[in-house]
Amino acid sequence: MKPACDIAATHVAPAVLGLRVATVAVMLMLAAACADEPQDLKQYVEQVIARQKPRVEPIPKFKPLPVYVYDATELRDPFTGAAPGQEAEDAVALSGSGVQPPVRATTEPLEAFPLDTLRMVGTIGWSRDGVIWALVKDGEGTIHRVKVGNYMGKNYGKIMAISRAKLELVEIVPDGRGAYIERPSEIALSESAGALSGGQRQ
Repeated sequence: MKPACDIAATHVAPAVLGLRVATVAVMLMLAAACADEPQDLKQYVEQVIARQKPRVEPIPKFKPLPVYVYDATELRDPFTGAAPGQEAEDAVALSGSGVQPPVRATTEPLEAFPLDTLRMVGTIGWSRDGVIWALVKDGEGTIHRVKVGNYMGKNYGKIMAISRAKLELVEIVPDGRGAYIERPSEIALSESAGALSGGQRQ
């Protein structure tokens, strides 16, 4: 009679063998799967690399800016007083030519209108006492009689000469630096006026 242990070993041996075979089969399947995965990954990487790369615009080139060197060695220190005589020179430079607007107690009627709104429409007085009068129409339609020495326009325009074709004047305008300068101007006879010898006069 066989011992009980021999009988148990006889029945267990086939089961153990089957388990080992199944384990080996599973390991072989996993190994095969692991072997295929790197191949798929390699193909994917190659596909990504093969795709068209986006075009990158080159960096624009900028022209170098000119170099400015500030040199204040010849300028006067603003925190020190001016040299002797310098203040007088600065005053002359600021005053320009010394032109100033005239100081008068009253203004004349045509000084209420800008010069470009005034029209010369004629002249009178050529054959009498030698005084030549120009007839000027303002922006409201009123005709004024003016002569050399009268003022017109908003920039102290003084009439300097009158002819049959035009009147000449000198205005006093700011020079942009706190001073004034003289500016010649003229008003030509209006082509549609003709030779007037009268009208409403001021």
